[in-house]
Amino acid sequence: MVQITQSEQTIRSEIKFHGVGLHSGAEVSMRLVPAPAGSGIVFRRTDLDDFEIPANGRNVAKVSYATSLMRGSVLISTTEHLLSALIGFGVDNVIVEVDNLEVPILDGSALPYVEAFQSVGLKQQRRRREVLRILKDVEVRDGSKFIGVYPGTGYGIDYTIDFPEPIGSSRFQGDLETGDYARLIAPARTFGFREDEPMLRNMGLIRGASDESVIVLTKTGVQNGPLRFPDEFVRHKVLDLIGDLALAGRRIQGRVVAQRAGHAMHAALVQRLMRDRSAWELAHGFDEAPEPESAAHPSEIHPEDLPVHA
Repeated sequence: MVQITQSEQTIRSEIKFHGVGLHSGAEVSMRLVPAPAGSGIVFRRTDLDDFEIPANGRNVAKVSYATSLMRGSVLISTTEHLLSALIGFGVDNVIVEVDNLEVPILDGSALPYVEAFQSVGLKQQRRRREVLRILKDVEVRDGSKFIGVYPGTGYGIDYTIDFPEPIGSSRFQGDLETGDYARLIAPARTFGFREDEPMLRNMGLIRGASDESVIVLTKTGVQNGPLRFPDEFVRHKVLDLIGDLALAGRRIQGRVVAQRAGHAMHAALVQRLMRDRSAWELAHGFDEAPEPESAAHPSEIHPEDLPVHA
């Protein structure tokens, strides 16, 4: 279990990774470097004169099959698993040096990052952590897909998925402030259907996918099991959500409810939050939240209560 502190943190020493990009298939070396308090998470393309791209909503680029950042014409792709690990494990400040356009997929989860953080340890910094405290409901809908964020005291997540068999429907509820990210969320791997492979490869995607980095599903079941959790698929969607919402620039204090959402809707929620300055405030630590403006209390809002459109 990770103790979530009131102070900002960085890693104690540098960490190196090497692998291939999930979609590009390109080999990439990546180094995480401790950063001063107040720096945030900054990606640095070492192959492009150390060009820097801060991880925030202003720099969100493609979000169809992965979350990517772009500043000017410089791209960093598939950032969500690393960002999720950083937020989930309580790392506020770090420089991420990469020598190619995509973060390595590793085993398809955030577990390799968490294990590396556990190995080197975290350093508390002399600056109080600011959180993005949600003050009123903010929602995004697209047919039967939905995501919303509501005032709350922790970082609550209520995520429901509904995929074709053999996945089906599944729901995960938890609070990131319990410190259980490393145990309950980080090990969950990305997944895909074998029948979609030709289409995705024709689109220039999943060139780096393998049985070691993706759970492969057929019409009859999991091709390369066993699963790490019976509900690993919804846990991975939660992992993605945490990484995508990291682009709000701060850890969220509130409650997120998602139903059949994905990268595009996660990013849309960040964009809507950033445009509505009355929806949030910067606050120190996870202090008691104000009463929500809406009639319904966040704890009373559940995906099954939301209207579903055909």
